[in-house]
Parts: sequence; structure tokens; C-alpha cells
Amino acid sequence: MKNRRAGTATRRHGDKTPAPRSSAPPPLGVPLITLLTDFGTDDYFVAAVKGVILGLSPRARFVDITHEIPPHDIETAAFTLLAACWSFPAGTIHIAVVDPGVGSSRRPILIDLDGHFFVGPDNGIFSYVCDSRINPELKPQIFHLTNTHYFRHPVSSTFNGRDVFAPVAAALSNGVKPCDLGPGIIDIARLKPLRPAAAQDGHLEGRIIHIDRFGNCVTNISQNELSSERISAGVSLTLNGKSVKSFRSYFAEETGVADKLFGIWGSAGFLEIAALNKSAAKILKAQRGDSVIVIARAT
Repeated sequence: MKNRRAGTATRRHGDKTPAPRSSAPPPLGVPLITLLTDFGTDDYFVAAVKGVILGLSPRARFVDITHEIPPHDIETAAFTLLAACWSFPAGTIHIAVVDPGVGSSRRPILIDLDGHFFVGPDNGIFSYVCDSRINPELKPQIFHLTNTHYFRHPVSSTFNGRDVFAPVAAALSNGVKPCDLGPGIIDIARLKPLRPAAAQDGHLEGRIIHIDRFGNCVTNISQNELSSERISAGVSLTLNGKSVKSFRSYFAEETGVADKLFGIWGSAGFLEIAALNKSAAKILKAQRGDSVIVIARAT
């Protein structure tokens, strides 16, 4: 793991006392729209999406979360959206398009959740966002985008990002109500649940949900499942036949322990397995989806 990433105030998933979110709205009449895609920047796709929005909502402001999601990688998109979206103020419109099913029967949807709007395909890309809501009793409002009046015509069967999601986001930014864009629906396509499972023997069974560019293995374990008290009492992490027993507060912390691998709470709020100035993923030969078992150590 290479030294990087200054500490940020991004929201930790499921924190018992959530970090304050940015709540100040954008300037009146100036909509804020984020974009997350696998389009890359070599082609015209991102420019076309922004052009459609600006044609309908000229004062829109854009933030590009990333356009470098690996092609068709819905799980990476779901994690990246979760890690970034709650840093934005209430009222932000998030367009997320990683859409291998474009042109098929998969639904275009809009989700109204915790003061934010999410627009994109119903293929699991919004799973982690919906799982991360602060108040579990506050259900997301989900709408199937069927009102073609708000689409760009003709609608390409290969570019819904430009012809469906961009004009819908523009309509939202202009004050159109979600219910005017299509009927409400009950649920969305889901990836594997974000929350780890408790094994019958009392162990906690998580998994790697993301490997970042530095080789840090991001698990789906939050501080709700693994408290500081439990770590202090003694736990180890088992992954691919290796045991991780050391935990650090920051990457270069001197702990007096010679362990190459250690656990650390990452800025997205999840437990990460890291190695100082090396790739933990390479050391562990780890891949997304690999099981991570939390075991209480005997005292």
C-alpha cells in the first residue's frame, strides 16, 4: 500500500453516530449533478450526456465522480457511488451509468433517498446506496422511468445515458416531481447484501467488496459489526489461508508489531486489509468476493 489519501470526513457506512453530512444546498436555481460511468474519457459519451443536460438545464453544475469504472463492472460502480455520494449536499442528483443491459428489459429508475436523487439502470448499481441509509425505517422512494415525454428522442437502444438518464436528471433539476417521471415501484435489483453475516460459531463472515488502486482490500465490515471494544479484546482476520492480527489507526503507525499485513478503518467507513507501501491484494492473492472471517482470539 502506497502512502496516500489524506483523511477525509466521508460518511462511514452504518456508523452508530454518523458523521455530519454536507447539508447546505447548492445556490438557489443552480442544480448540482454528479456523474459516474464506465464511459472513459477518450470517446464522446460523457460530453454528449453533459450536452443534453445543459440544453435543458443551462445552469447545471457537474462533478465527475469517475468515468473510469472498469467496463460493465457494476459492483465497483456500486461501491464507488456509495463511497462518494454522501459527501455531496442534499438535493444533489447522481447519475450512475454502468449498463451492460442497455436496450434490454432492465428498467430505468429514479431513487429518492435521504435528500438525494439517483438516476440510472436497475441492475444493482444502487444496491449499496440503499443498504447504507442512516434510518432503516426511511424507505427509498423508487420510480420506474416510463414517461417518455422527458426522454430525448429518438431513444438509442445503446445510449440510455444520453437519451433517458440525462434528460431525466435535467427535468429533476428544473423542479419536475419524481412521481411525474413514472410510477412508484417496490424494490430494485440487488447485488449480494452489503452487511456481513454472523456465522453459527459466533464468528463474523465478511467479504472483500473492493480492491483499490493501492492494493488495499476493502471489506464489507463496518464498525457496527466490529466495534473497537471487540478489536481490543482480541480478534484476527482470516483470508485465503492467512491470518491478520494487527490493527492500525493510520498507515505508517508504529505499533511495535512486525506484521506485514494489518487491518485499518478506511475513509469509506469499512475495514480494510492493507500493507505498508505494498499491495495487500498481491500478498494475499486476493480478489473481490473472497471471504474474510473475523475470529475472536483466545485470551
